[in-house]
Amino acid sequence: METAPGSRNPLRSFFTGRRLRDIREYLTGYLMIAPAVSLIFLFGIFPVGFALFVSLHKWRLKRGDYIGITNYADAIDTLIYVALFVIAVGALVAVWFLLRRAVRQTKGMGTRPWLLTIPGAIHAATVIALFRYVWVQLPEFLDIADKLRTLERTREVFSQLLSEAFNAPSVQPAWQTFAFLALGTIVVGVIASFAWRRPENLTYQATFALVWLTLAIGLGLLYYTFQQINLVYAAAVESGTDPGIWPQLIMILSGTILLVIAWLIWRRAPDEDTPLRFWLRIGATFTLLLGGWLLAGEIPVIVASGNQDLWNGLKVTVFYSLGTVPFQLTIAMALSLLLFQRLRGSELFRILFFIPYVTPTVASAAIYRQLFSNRVQAPANQLLTLLGLEPQKWLREPTGIFAMLASHLGVTLPDWAAGPSQALVVIMIFSIWTFVGYNTVIYLAGLGNIPKELVEAAEIDGASKWQVFKNIIFPLLSPTTYFLTLIAIIGTFKAFNHIWVLRESLALGTTNTFSVAIFLEFFEKLRYGYASAMAFVLFAIILILTFVNNRIQGSRVFYG
Repeated sequence: METAPGSRNPLRSFFTGRRLRDIREYLTGYLMIAPAVSLIFLFGIFPVGFALFVSLHKWRLKRGDYIGITNYADAIDTLIYVALFVIAVGALVAVWFLLRRAVRQTKGMGTRPWLLTIPGAIHAATVIALFRYVWVQLPEFLDIADKLRTLERTREVFSQLLSEAFNAPSVQPAWQTFAFLALGTIVVGVIASFAWRRPENLTYQATFALVWLTLAIGLGLLYYTFQQINLVYAAAVESGTDPGIWPQLIMILSGTILLVIAWLIWRRAPDEDTPLRFWLRIGATFTLLLGGWLLAGEIPVIVASGNQDLWNGLKVTVFYSLGTVPFQLTIAMALSLLLFQRLRGSELFRILFFIPYVTPTVASAAIYRQLFSNRVQAPANQLLTLLGLEPQKWLREPTGIFAMLASHLGVTLPDWAAGPSQALVVIMIFSIWTFVGYNTVIYLAGLGNIPKELVEAAEIDGASKWQVFKNIIFPLLSPTTYFLTLIAIIGTFKAFNHIWVLRESLALGTTNTFSVAIFLEFFEKLRYGYASAMAFVLFAIILILTFVNNRIQGSRVFYG
């Protein structure tokens, strides 16, 4: 293909001049250090890796079955879980520092190399594929010595066994994956160097590859650690024994880390430019708060008890928390903003919204139970009939709500994806209806403490209502919201009265929350001492969490 006079061929210019000199310098440098790197790998890194490989197997003179970290657990007991957890968290922290350093470098140089994360990811995947290939290939080589015991030890036999080891069915997929990724990393690296011609190109590619690789190691170790802890927990629940202090400590530390991350995400929410990203941060905060509370305050206590009913109660409580706290806080915030506008009749609506909270719980739950009765004449079923839908069992339906929706679409969901039962969803609706009024009143008190001058000044400067809410109202309401969030989550673990009134035996325990499970231990199974101990432990955890929250947030919450 000919080019016009005076024009430059990009491929020719890429491989000539300064670029060609840079490539020659890189190749010369790599060739110079290749012998030293090979020796270090052969006599330093490979023996260490092989020792790690041996430690993960049942090995007596010859290779046995893969047994994971059993040898480490036999040596240092469950402290190995703490070691793996610390290494995993350390890897994730290293990812954070690497990214932060990369961001500072890009700001200092005025560059935007973020598209290089794609070739970096491919480089990291190639390294992982290489280790995977070595992992599956090494046993085939090691088994050659065992096979030679029954064969004639000739060069031809050894060559045949070596060829069979290279072409083993278990090895070929790993080799093909590595070869494909190795070719891809070369092609993508060359394309990236051609598309972004800066001296820092290779440095950024190496940095991003290290970030991806470290992230994979951290997440992989976390997954493996929690998988092993789940096995320990399952055995402890099955046998009714204590799993030990170290698995419990990991859960508590994990929960504490999630609570800290939730608070950091919450504080950064007002900095988002779009409503979607803002509410995604709020949703992530609610989820992390609940996960942190479960890991730090609930799961260790329940596992230590070794009670299957409490495990089921924990699962129900998680559904109950996720289905009530975000909705009641979001609705309460929206209602408080409307009622704070001093509209005509706003005082009447404040009273109406607050009435469900001050109404005796047993009385309102008993009426609510009749509204959602399984009878065809029940108001809820009458409404469904008018809409052309079939009557429901409501409080007597143990089937998960997601599974019910999927069945109407002709799809079958696994048990773990069935979701909360229909009976529990009905109880969630009652809880939202009850506590929205209380949260609305607290939000109104918080809004009353926001200086009007700030809002008026922002409106004079041309700020829209969304900008006023995001940059002024929500930041000043955030302590109140954070306080209400924690109180609501704690309340879901203490909830009992309305759940006890609304629960049905035909729901097959799908509405038995944690507090109900403790109550059943006391009054039905007559395990007085055990149930009392569990109740006081739960009380102590809630008291400590409340005390810590008040010390941190108490001075910043607006009560009016």
